[in-house]
This record gives sequence, C-alpha cells and structure tokens, in this order.
Amino acid sequence: MLPFMARKERRKVHTLSFREQIKKEPGKFAVYSLLRLSVIAVMVAQIFNRDWQNVMLCVLTLILFTVPTFIERNWHIDIPNTLEVIVIIFIYSAEVLGEIRAFYLNVPGWDTALHTITGFLSAAVGFSLVDIINRNENTKLYLSPVYVSIAAFCFSMTIGVIWEFFEFSMDRLFLLDMQKDTVINSIGSVLLDPEKSNRPVIITGITSTAVNGVDLGIDGYLDIGLFDTMKDLFVTLIGAFCFSIIGFFYVKNRGKGKFAKRFIPTMIAKEKNLPIEGSSEKK
Repeated sequence: MLPFMARKERRKVHTLSFREQIKKEPGKFAVYSLLRLSVIAVMVAQIFNRDWQNVMLCVLTLILFTVPTFIERNWHIDIPNTLEVIVIIFIYSAEVLGEIRAFYLNVPGWDTALHTITGFLSAAVGFSLVDIINRNENTKLYLSPVYVSIAAFCFSMTIGVIWEFFEFSMDRLFLLDMQKDTVINSIGSVLLDPEKSNRPVIITGITSTAVNGVDLGIDGYLDIGLFDTMKDLFVTLIGAFCFSIIGFFYVKNRGKGKFAKRFIPTMIAKEKNLPIEGSSEKK
C-alpha cells in the first residue's frame, strides 16, 4: 500500500502544480489549448479524408508541442513564456498551416517569414548556451559581449544550413520538393558555351520551359530550389543578425535588457528551483 499511496500523493502534488500554472500563466495555457484542439480537429478531418501523411504531420505537431515542457522538467532549463509561445505558434504555422493548409504556396512570403523567425530564435538559443557558461560561477571563462554575439550568430546560421541540407536530402531521396521552385526569366550558364571557354552564355526574356518536348505552362525558366535555398539563408542571416545585436547590448548591460530576457532560456538551480544567478525570471 505504501508505494500506491506515494504515487497517489505525487499525482496530487502534480495536479496542484498544474492548476497553479494555469492561474499563473493563463495566456500560455490558452494558446496551448487552442492550438492543440485545432490540430486534433485537423487530424480528425484528415482521417476522414484518408490522407495518412497529413495525419502523421498532425501527430508530429502534437509531439513537438510537448518538447518545451519536456526540456523544462527534465533538463532544468527555464524557457521564457514569450519564447515558448512563439515556438508553439511557429510549429503550428509550419506544420499545420504551411504543409497541410498549403500556406507555403498560397500565402506570399509565408516561408520567408518563418525562416526569418527561425534565424532569430536559433540565435536566442545559441546565445543562451554561451551565456549560461559565461554566467556560471564554477567556470573561469569570461567571454566578451562581441564573442557571445558572434557565437549566437554562427549557431543560428549553422542550424539554417543543416536545415537546408535536410530539405535537399528529402528532395533528392523522396522528391518531396521541400526546396520550392522559382520561375525566373533569365539565366547564365557556362554549360551552354559551345567553345567550352568557361564563359557564361546569358539568355534573357525566357517565357516558357519545356521538358521532353512538353511545355510546362509557366512564364519563364523553372529554377529547381536554388533561389529558395539562398533566400532562406539570407533571411535566416537577417534574423540571426538582429538577435545578435540585441544580445550584445544584453550582455554589455549585464542582463538588464527586458526585451532580450523574453527569448533567452536560463538554467535553473536544482536545489532552489530558481534561475541561476544573473539570469531572469519568466516575463
């Protein structure tokens, strides 16, 4: 009976803690609840449509929703509410709206906006990884604000490049077209040079493209993924650069920046259940 009673008491404490979290963070709880219900509704609709690929995307979305909470409970990392809500909305926007509802094709700039946000958030995560070491009293390492900002920027760009590698791999292996095509009207190619002199032959005013003698019905040349990849990397750079500047002033002013605190995860002291010295509480 004792193990059963112990489990019952732990469950009771967990329930009280959960209720307290709802009262303390009603906005975050509302966002989580609405998005989860929306994903479940979409999943039910896809089951009726027998679209099992979209069903799996919904299941993946629900799993990804639990990642921030899992990290907080198991890795003793405090994720600011602002960052957590943005991450959840980002997952929903990318998987449900972008893939299932085809916003990537039907909403201009949707993919660009998400990649810009990715650059910003990845820089925040990279910044926190370095800043946690920088603030830890047990380490004898102190990194300048410039170095921390550069590290955050490089971390974000690395994440962006790895993601583009993933998209390219999926396109080559499974023909998923994750790197969306772009219609352009001019090209320059050294392969078209009959003299093989490594000089590009420039063709402008392209109005159609044919494959195996069949006109594709587009008003130009069909670029396969290159423009999309480079655009994604450029906007990732913009997002990463913006947060790196914000992070620089955050470190320079010794963590007094209120805006940056909303995006920087911090370590929690296990014995006190509080953020480590020099970090901020949730806003």
